[in-house]
Amino acid sequence: MEQRGQNTNIVVNIDEKISYSKAFLLGMQHVLAMDLYIAPIIIAGLLSLDSMNTTFFIQMCFLAAGLATLIQTIGGLRLPVVQGPSYVPIGALAAIGGKLGLGAVFGSLLPGALIIAVLGYPLKWFSKAVHKIIPPLVGGTVIVIVGISLMPSAFTSIYSAPGNVGHNVLIAFVSAAVLIICILLGRKKKGYGTFFRLVSVILAIIAGTITASLFGTIDFSSVKEASWVSFPSLFPFGKPIFNLQAIVTMIFIYLVILIETTGTWFVVSTVTGSELDEKRLNRASVGEGIGCFVGSLFGGTPMTGYSSNAGIIAITGVASRMAIISAGIILVALGLIPKLSAVITCVPQPVINGIFGVVCVAIVMNGLKVIQRVVIDDRNMMVIGVPILLTVGTMVLPKEILNSVPDFANYILSSGTAVGAIATVILNLIIPQERRKTASANQESLT
Repeated sequence: MEQRGQNTNIVVNIDEKISYSKAFLLGMQHVLAMDLYIAPIIIAGLLSLDSMNTTFFIQMCFLAAGLATLIQTIGGLRLPVVQGPSYVPIGALAAIGGKLGLGAVFGSLLPGALIIAVLGYPLKWFSKAVHKIIPPLVGGTVIVIVGISLMPSAFTSIYSAPGNVGHNVLIAFVSAAVLIICILLGRKKKGYGTFFRLVSVILAIIAGTITASLFGTIDFSSVKEASWVSFPSLFPFGKPIFNLQAIVTMIFIYLVILIETTGTWFVVSTVTGSELDEKRLNRASVGEGIGCFVGSLFGGTPMTGYSSNAGIIAITGVASRMAIISAGIILVALGLIPKLSAVITCVPQPVINGIFGVVCVAIVMNGLKVIQRVVIDDRNMMVIGVPILLTVGTMVLPKEILNSVPDFANYILSSGTAVGAIATVILNLIIPQERRKTASANQESLT
């Protein structure tokens, strides 16, 4: 993989040492800006978990995200990537759990995670696959697709959040506006500009939360009810059941997740000016697989690199792995201390999603940065445009159609990101490259 452009807006480099207090603050900023608990809540609802098991399930997803982040940042990819529950497998997990039970859900997660790890080492196939099927054209398009597919969820969460819709829109607007103002103030490289850029997300969350409090939409009762400590256990939802059909389905879903998370690696690579060489890519595949495997042991769902956090790096200019390691430690603490995770879930959804909308813009623009290095001829226009069209088409697909197709198709069509990513890879492989004459050849034909 060729070296990414070094013209970046990074103010704190990947391996740059920062104080523990600054690392904690910046790590907390990443955690607060993530909608980590949304995917677990959706899955818990689809699996008909009661309130106690739902709370525990969310905690275990926090724990799994923290462990996966530490594994990937310290020993895997070794880039500032925060791991979190992927939205891609939601439909598949709900279908497997509904038909075969929770044991089959977690029994289907373990083999697929190990296969992802083996693709990196000892087989070392993953880097070769990336070079062949995920060149910059595909990686950049997947990044754009991820950003576009996430945008509607930000608006939907704002409109559907508890409380008055008008109030929610105003809260989201204030949160997004403060973030945008901080980004613009952060253009000054010295003095107050650096301060506003480093803590832009924190300031946006504070402003949005204060605005929400004026409308009485903050409820801390769950914090009072939550216990202080809750230790994890292996297979908390029952002994795993290994069903072949469920395992095969989840292996395919894992491959789609791997395409999704590779898009995030492209974002981080572009934002930080880092190189995705073969060794790093293979380590990343191992880190992804081990992180998913360990998380599944404790009752978590498949993890993926969060593009939203890559967007935060682009906004703040802080790429230090120390900050992301701190985020991983904080996530582990949230999984072990229910009162802390309850505090995070008390931040109003409009606040998070107002910020999330701006982050989606950063994701799309970084995808375009990757694509802009590619010649946009008729072939590449189709490779880029058709998957985006299919992504949007999938996002507005009526539920009646989803319910009428076979389970396997339902798993895929439930995710616009999955459809767009698969379409990008396939189109790039089947549409032949155009032969371009060199300038010297053209000159010879004229003489």
